[in-house]
Amino acid sequence: MSDDTLPERIRNRNRVLLLLLFAMFFGSMLVAGLLRFSGWRPQGTKNVGELLDPPSDARALSPRLVDGGEYAWKSGERIWRIVVAPPAQCGAECERVAGEIDTVWQLFGKDADEVHVLWLCATADCQWPQKVARPATLKILQPDAELRARLPRVDQPGPGLPAYVVDPYGFVILRYPPGFDPGGLRTDVARLVKVK
Repeated sequence: MSDDTLPERIRNRNRVLLLLLFAMFFGSMLVAGLLRFSGWRPQGTKNVGELLDPPSDARALSPRLVDGGEYAWKSGERIWRIVVAPPAQCGAECERVAGEIDTVWQLFGKDADEVHVLWLCATADCQWPQKVARPATLKILQPDAELRARLPRVDQPGPGLPAYVVDPYGFVILRYPPGFDPGGLRTDVARLVKVK
Protein backbone atom coordinates (compact mmCIF):
# COMPACT_ATOMS: atom_id res chain seq x y z
CA MET A 1 0.00 0.00 0.00
CA SER A 2 1.17 3.44 -0.77
CA ASP A 3 1.10 6.26 1.70
CA ASP A 4 -1.48 8.17 -0.41
CA THR A 5 -4.22 5.49 -0.42
CA LEU A 6 -4.38 4.96 3.34
CA PRO A 7 -5.36 8.53 4.25
CA GLU A 8 -7.89 8.62 1.37
CA ARG A 9 -9.47 5.36 2.52
CA ILE A 10 -9.69 6.67 6.12
CA ARG A 11 -11.08 9.98 4.85
CA ASN A 12 -13.79 8.19 2.82
CA ARG A 13 -14.70 6.01 5.79
CA ASN A 14 -14.97 9.10 8.03
CA ARG A 15 -17.17 10.83 5.44
CA VAL A 16 -19.49 7.83 5.27
CA LEU A 17 -19.72 7.73 9.08
CA LEU A 18 -20.48 11.45 9.17
CA LEU A 19 -23.20 11.04 6.53
CA LEU A 20 -24.70 8.11 8.47
CA LEU A 21 -24.78 10.14 11.70
CA PHE A 22 -26.35 13.05 9.81
CA ALA A 23 -28.98 10.74 8.25
CA MET A 24 -29.80 9.11 11.61
CA PHE A 25 -30.20 12.44 13.40
CA PHE A 26 -32.23 14.27 10.78
CA GLY A 27 -34.07 11.12 9.70
CA SER A 28 -35.42 10.56 13.21
CA MET A 29 -36.46 14.21 13.40
CA LEU A 30 -38.24 13.84 10.04
CA VAL A 31 -40.11 10.72 11.22
CA ALA A 32 -41.08 12.44 14.51
CA GLY A 33 -42.34 15.47 12.59
CA LEU A 34 -44.40 13.32 10.24
CA LEU A 35 -45.97 11.47 13.19
CA ARG A 36 -46.68 14.70 15.02
CA PHE A 37 -48.35 16.45 12.10
CA SER A 38 -50.33 13.36 11.12
CA GLY A 39 -52.04 13.51 14.53
CA TRP A 40 -50.53 10.34 15.98
CA ARG A 41 -49.91 10.32 19.72
CA PRO A 42 -48.53 7.65 22.02
CA GLN A 43 -51.31 5.73 23.77
CA GLY A 44 -50.34 7.03 27.23
CA THR A 45 -50.90 10.68 26.31
CA LYS A 46 -54.40 10.39 24.85
CA ASN A 47 -57.52 11.37 26.77
CA VAL A 48 -60.28 8.80 26.87
CA GLY A 49 -62.89 11.53 27.23
CA GLU A 50 -63.64 14.16 24.60
CA LEU A 51 -61.41 17.19 25.14
CA LEU A 52 -63.60 20.29 24.90
CA ASP A 53 -61.96 22.94 22.77
CA PRO A 54 -62.59 25.61 23.85
CA PRO A 55 -63.48 24.55 27.38
CA SER A 56 -66.77 25.78 28.75
CA ASP A 57 -66.31 28.50 31.38
CA ALA A 58 -68.39 28.06 34.56
CA ARG A 59 -66.23 30.24 36.84
CA ALA A 60 -68.75 33.07 37.13
CA LEU A 61 -71.52 30.71 38.26
CA SER A 62 -72.30 30.00 41.91
CA PRO A 63 -74.18 26.71 42.09
CA ARG A 64 -76.38 26.19 45.14
CA LEU A 65 -76.34 23.00 47.20
CA VAL A 66 -79.61 21.14 47.84
CA ASP A 67 -78.86 21.29 51.61
CA GLY A 68 -78.41 25.05 51.37
CA GLY A 69 -75.29 27.08 50.86
CA GLU A 70 -73.17 27.73 47.84
CA TYR A 71 -70.69 25.53 46.02
CA ALA A 72 -67.74 27.75 45.13
CA TRP A 73 -65.07 27.04 42.56
CA LYS A 74 -62.05 27.58 44.79
CA SER A 75 -59.16 28.06 42.41
CA GLY A 76 -56.60 27.97 45.23
CA GLU A 77 -57.44 24.35 45.98
CA ARG A 78 -56.51 21.53 43.60
CA ILE A 79 -60.02 20.05 43.50
CA TRP A 80 -61.15 18.31 40.32
CA ARG A 81 -64.85 17.62 39.76
CA ILE A 82 -66.81 14.87 38.08
CA VAL A 83 -70.19 16.29 37.11
CA VAL A 84 -73.29 14.31 36.20
CA ALA A 85 -76.52 16.12 35.28
CA PRO A 86 -79.32 13.54 35.29
CA PRO A 87 -82.68 14.41 33.75
CA ALA A 88 -85.89 14.24 35.77
CA GLN A 89 -87.23 10.69 36.32
CA CYS A 90 -84.00 8.99 35.30
CA GLY A 91 -84.51 5.76 37.29
CA ALA A 92 -82.32 2.73 36.60
CA GLU A 93 -79.89 4.68 34.40
CA CYS A 94 -79.18 7.07 37.29
CA GLU A 95 -78.49 4.11 39.58
CA ARG A 96 -76.12 2.56 37.07
CA VAL A 97 -74.16 5.78 36.43
CA ALA A 98 -74.11 6.69 40.15
CA GLY A 99 -72.73 3.24 40.97
CA GLU A 100 -70.00 3.63 38.34
CA ILE A 101 -69.12 7.13 39.56
CA ASP A 102 -68.91 5.87 43.16
CA THR A 103 -66.59 3.03 42.07
CA VAL A 104 -64.40 5.45 40.12
CA TRP A 105 -64.24 7.79 43.13
CA GLN A 106 -63.28 4.95 45.51
CA LEU A 107 -60.47 3.85 43.18
CA PHE A 108 -58.72 7.20 43.69
CA GLY A 109 -57.75 5.97 47.15
CA LYS A 110 -55.67 8.57 49.00
CA ASP A 111 -56.39 11.13 46.26
CA ALA A 112 -60.19 10.76 46.54
CA ASP A 113 -60.50 13.92 48.65
CA GLU A 114 -59.15 15.89 45.69
CA VAL A 115 -62.09 14.83 43.51
CA HIS A 116 -65.61 16.13 44.16
CA VAL A 117 -68.62 14.41 42.64
CA LEU A 118 -71.27 16.95 41.62
CA TRP A 119 -74.79 15.67 40.98
CA LEU A 120 -76.59 18.50 39.15
CA CYS A 121 -80.30 18.02 39.68
CA ALA A 122 -82.91 18.75 37.02
CA THR A 123 -85.77 19.10 39.51
CA ALA A 124 -86.09 20.32 43.10
CA ASP A 125 -86.89 16.83 44.48
CA CYS A 126 -83.80 15.23 42.94
CA GLN A 127 -81.62 12.92 45.07
CA TRP A 128 -78.63 10.63 44.77
CA PRO A 129 -79.97 7.10 44.10
CA GLN A 130 -80.71 5.48 47.49
CA LYS A 131 -79.37 2.03 46.56
CA VAL A 132 -75.91 3.42 45.73
CA ALA A 133 -73.21 4.31 48.26
CA ARG A 134 -72.50 8.03 48.47
CA PRO A 135 -68.95 9.24 47.80
CA ALA A 136 -67.69 11.29 50.77
CA THR A 137 -67.12 14.31 48.50
CA LEU A 138 -70.58 14.14 46.87
CA LYS A 139 -72.27 17.53 46.43
CA ILE A 140 -75.88 17.52 45.26
CA LEU A 141 -76.60 20.75 43.42
CA GLN A 142 -79.95 22.47 43.01
CA PRO A 143 -81.33 22.79 39.48
CA ASP A 144 -79.27 25.43 37.67
CA ALA A 145 -80.16 26.17 34.06
CA GLU A 146 -77.04 28.29 33.52
CA LEU A 147 -74.65 25.59 34.74
CA ARG A 148 -76.55 22.95 32.77
CA ALA A 149 -76.16 25.12 29.65
CA ARG A 150 -72.37 25.11 30.17
CA LEU A 151 -72.29 21.31 29.88
CA PRO A 152 -72.07 20.57 26.14
CA ARG A 153 -74.78 18.24 24.81
CA VAL A 154 -76.01 17.42 28.32
CA ASP A 155 -79.62 16.92 27.23
CA GLN A 156 -78.79 15.11 23.98
CA PRO A 157 -81.64 12.71 23.19
CA GLY A 158 -80.99 9.03 23.65
CA PRO A 159 -80.30 6.57 26.41
CA GLY A 160 -77.63 7.12 29.04
CA LEU A 161 -76.06 10.01 30.89
CA PRO A 162 -72.93 11.91 29.97
CA ALA A 163 -70.33 12.87 32.58
CA TYR A 164 -68.00 15.85 32.65
CA VAL A 165 -64.71 16.81 34.28
CA VAL A 166 -64.32 20.34 35.63
CA ASP A 167 -60.87 21.66 36.48
CA PRO A 168 -59.98 23.43 39.76
CA TYR A 169 -60.74 26.83 38.22
CA GLY A 170 -64.26 26.06 36.98
CA PHE A 171 -63.64 25.16 33.32
CA VAL A 172 -65.49 22.17 31.88
CA ILE A 173 -62.64 20.42 30.06
CA LEU A 174 -63.71 16.82 29.30
CA ARG A 175 -66.98 15.17 28.26
CA TYR A 176 -67.79 11.46 28.44
CA PRO A 177 -70.71 10.41 26.21
CA PRO A 178 -73.65 8.35 27.47
CA GLY A 179 -72.55 4.76 28.05
CA PHE A 180 -68.96 5.88 28.73
CA ASP A 181 -66.36 3.48 30.10
CA PRO A 182 -65.83 4.32 33.80
CA GLY A 183 -62.25 3.01 33.56
CA GLY A 184 -61.47 5.73 31.02
CA LEU A 185 -62.93 8.41 33.31
CA ARG A 186 -60.80 7.11 36.17
CA THR A 187 -57.65 7.06 34.02
CA ASP A 188 -58.13 10.65 32.84
CA VAL A 189 -58.97 12.09 36.26
CA ALA A 190 -56.19 10.14 38.00
CA ARG A 191 -53.71 11.61 35.51
CA LEU A 192 -55.06 15.13 36.16
CA VAL A 193 -55.00 14.75 39.96
CA LYS A 194 -51.32 13.82 39.83
CA VAL A 195 -50.47 17.02 37.92
CA LYS A 196 -49.71 19.50 40.68
